[in-house]
Amino acid sequence: MNSVQPIPVVVLAGFLGSGKTTLLNHLLGNRGGTRIGVVVNDFGSIEIDAMSVAGQVGDSMVALGGGCLCCAVDGSELDAYLDKLAAPVHRIDVIVIEASGLAEPQEMVRMLIANENPAIRYGGLVQVVDAAEFDRTRAAYPETDRHLSVADLVVLNKTDRVDPAERARIEGEIAALCAPGTPLVGADHGRIDPELLFDRRPWTETRGQLSFEDLLAEAADDTGRDGHDGHAGHAHARYESVEFTSDQALSPRRFIEFLDRRPAGLYRIKGFVWFGVPGHGERYEVHAVGRFLRFAPGPWGRGERRRTQLVLIGSGTDGPALLRELDACREEFPEQAPPESMWGVLRYVAPADRGDDPAAQDDTPPEGDPAPEDDTPA
Repeated sequence: MNSVQPIPVVVLAGFLGSGKTTLLNHLLGNRGGTRIGVVVNDFGSIEIDAMSVAGQVGDSMVALGGGCLCCAVDGSELDAYLDKLAAPVHRIDVIVIEASGLAEPQEMVRMLIANENPAIRYGGLVQVVDAAEFDRTRAAYPETDRHLSVADLVVLNKTDRVDPAERARIEGEIAALCAPGTPLVGADHGRIDPELLFDRRPWTETRGQLSFEDLLAEAADDTGRDGHDGHAGHAHARYESVEFTSDQALSPRRFIEFLDRRPAGLYRIKGFVWFGVPGHGERYEVHAVGRFLRFAPGPWGRGERRRTQLVLIGSGTDGPALLRELDACREEFPEQAPPESMWGVLRYVAPADRGDDPAAQDDTPPEGDPAPEDDTPA
């Protein structure tokens, strides 16, 4: 156990596509000498977010799949993971929990406050907000207002996609929703100063974080007269996750057509796509939120199987129909596809990632900072 100073555990929350993984990757790539333990709580059975940060923290990362952490009955699973990361052998300085985009951060905070391991302590709730999707997020996910009200720090991400007047309006609305004095930090591509999260002050200083009494009061508000915990009202009760995996390459043209006609209720798509078109043998990461779409080509890991793995999260969508459409995107002979078949995909690749770079065909895992986020209207 760390008998000198407990390890702070920071909860990184935010709605689907707000940029939590991008922010976490930024922290990992700019952590200096700080040793960061990571818990990734992904929504869906394929750990796409966990795969995105794998290799940057070694065996100091654990992943909780199959739903949001607030579904745990008593938090004992989380406690076990935190005990592992807090072991002295890891010499961890801070632990970051990247919550599912549909998780209830208050539940995580309650678990952390109730944790009896003296080697760790609750280190704050960071709520990530997508500036470009702020109004639509609040409409689709009203719980956003409550989450902002309990945040210790708000990161207004993707500020590069709104004009100054719009940003000022959003910041004013967020300030009205948050507790007085809650810091609001603007960011693009998840780039914030890691010192905002890794506070080395004495662990006894709470600096305005939620007290246990505050959390109990919040729980009382959420609990009905019959004592039900209101869990059915959580966001994941209204959203469904569909997973698609294919060892056969996908046709870039048919896949873009699928994305162009995706239903409005399909809010989030993430994963990796294998096209196999000559000259474009990279692994293409796909990120879609609302009507925005981004592809980021990158090298395959050493010995990694060429395949497509996607997670689709939406509300009111027809999962089997989506899977049938994706099945129709399979390409039996990708090596015969002309290079121009990739033009639709390349429209949504950041300029810095375009071009025929021989290194993109290398099986060596990528080094350095992750590819910049460049969501483009679909």
